[in-house]
Amino acid sequence: MEQESTRQQKVGKQLQKDIADIIRQQGMALYGGSMVTVTGVRMSPDLGLARVYLSVFPSAKTSEVMDTIAQHSRNVRGELGKRVAKQLRVVPELAFFVDDSLDYVERIEELLKSH
Repeated sequence: MEQESTRQQKVGKQLQKDIADIIRQQGMALYGGSMVTVTGVRMSPDLGLARVYLSVFPSAKTSEVMDTIAQHSRNVRGELGKRVAKQLRVVPELAFFVDDSLDYVERIEELLKSH
């Protein structure tokens, strides 16, 4: 994977904050009481696509939450458009992915404890 430019990183950081805000405003009720955290955003070189990485707690509800996010992604993008209209010419398409690195860390800790 190639290195992101400074602009891609800056835009990604800003979108990460904004998307986290939007998800927080939608409330935990929408996501079945799950806590959803935006762990990162990676931008395509043309800034037309944002890969949004989400962590879900409890992880057992991950697929349910990802389905809900997929259904509401247009609303999230619309709200994002209002926030970044002054900074970006085009509101990027949003693609949501699961960041399961916390599950991975947890699993390794369990394996280490059992030995």
